[in-house]
Amino acid sequence: MPELSLLLPMLAALVVIGAFAGVVGGLLGVGGGIVLVPAFFYAFGALGYGGDQLMQICVATAMATIAITSVRSVASHNKKGAVDWAVLKTWGPGLIIAAAVGTFVASRLSSSTLQAVFGTLAGLAGLWMAFGRDNWRLGAAMPGQPVRSLLAGAVGFFSAMMGIGGGTFGVPLMTLYSMPIHRAVATASGFGVLIAVPAVLGFLFLPVADAPPYTLGAVNLPAFLVVIGTTLLTTPLGVRLAHSMNPKPLKRAFAVFLTLVALNMLRKVLGW
Repeated sequence: MPELSLLLPMLAALVVIGAFAGVVGGLLGVGGGIVLVPAFFYAFGALGYGGDQLMQICVATAMATIAITSVRSVASHNKKGAVDWAVLKTWGPGLIIAAAVGTFVASRLSSSTLQAVFGTLAGLAGLWMAFGRDNWRLGAAMPGQPVRSLLAGAVGFFSAMMGIGGGTFGVPLMTLYSMPIHRAVATASGFGVLIAVPAVLGFLFLPVADAPPYTLGAVNLPAFLVVIGTTLLTTPLGVRLAHSMNPKPLKRAFAVFLTLVALNMLRKVLGW
């Protein structure tokens, strides 16, 4: 059994990570994975855990939290009639298959390669949050085949590799096809379920050497449990803050933060 001198700092760091992810998620409507993956990476690294599969642990653990929080989120949105079930039914197969493929690919990459993937895509997401415009459009309605399958495949594949739900890519994509933002956010919470469940199932069977204590496959159980608990407590605070202040400047500030985190990951990959 690991010593308390190792467990207590890890648990303390996880409480802070979960609290921050919950507030940011409630305030800005971003998925927890985009915060959790880099936070796990730096926290585990600072505590002395590393190796060629550290990013797999971070991605898998973030996905496990998303599998729980997305179910709660989609149920809440559904009570308000905001979920577009037609989109979920038609996009679902592509998301599930692509997420399984993305998990398989991620499990065979080195940690540094997965860092490069996350850093590149997170940087692009940060730029979108900073400079994207609400009036940009690709079409007046959600696309049919074969574009639908291609887009669903891309969202599922890259989300599974990054350890994020469907919101980071799904929300801007659906708004580009003229779906109202609130409906896009609600429907993307369903994307999270469809992406996270097959990803977690795959990562549970990935053996990882030199993992933090109590890691099952690539999922770190203490991180999963602590983050779930603290996120559920702090997300309502973020929601209340969102209704009491203008979220646009905060969204741009988070975009800068996310871009800097992404660039720092890329810097580490390049050995600078």
